[in-house]
Amino acid sequence: MIKSPFLGGYNLKTSSLRELAWQVAPNLLISFRYAWAGVSYAFVTQRNFRIHTAIATIAISLGLILRITPVEMAIVTLTSALVMVLELLNTALESVVDLTVGQSYHELAKIAKDCAAGAVLISALAALLVASFILLPPLFSLILQLGTF
Repeated sequence: MIKSPFLGGYNLKTSSLRELAWQVAPNLLISFRYAWAGVSYAFVTQRNFRIHTAIATIAISLGLILRITPVEMAIVTLTSALVMVLELLNTALESVVDLTVGQSYHELAKIAKDCAAGAVLISALAALLVASFILLPPLFSLILQLGTF
């Protein structure tokens, strides 16, 4: 029996998990529950996902504080979300690769995992650049205004 906080705290037998794995969710609410289970799993188990979540929260909060334009806010939000989406995909890919190769080493498994991690890295660097271009000018202006008082 598995007690899973990610599936609404239900106690599930391993065999019932396998039975549900191939089926389509019977309704939209359960589909959202499964999706949230994935996000929760990543947040609890993946340090980098927590880091990306914290940085995205800071960037979006800073955008609200600085009152950037709605388009700029959308760009910051989308680039932050892209990083988090890629981190979720990276986690999923790593899980599937680990399931496939088990405890053994395989060069193709390494390549798959490294490429997925590279995709997250590139998106994070791009998001950092985007946030810098959008958030730094009004932040510096605010700092200069506060310094003149």
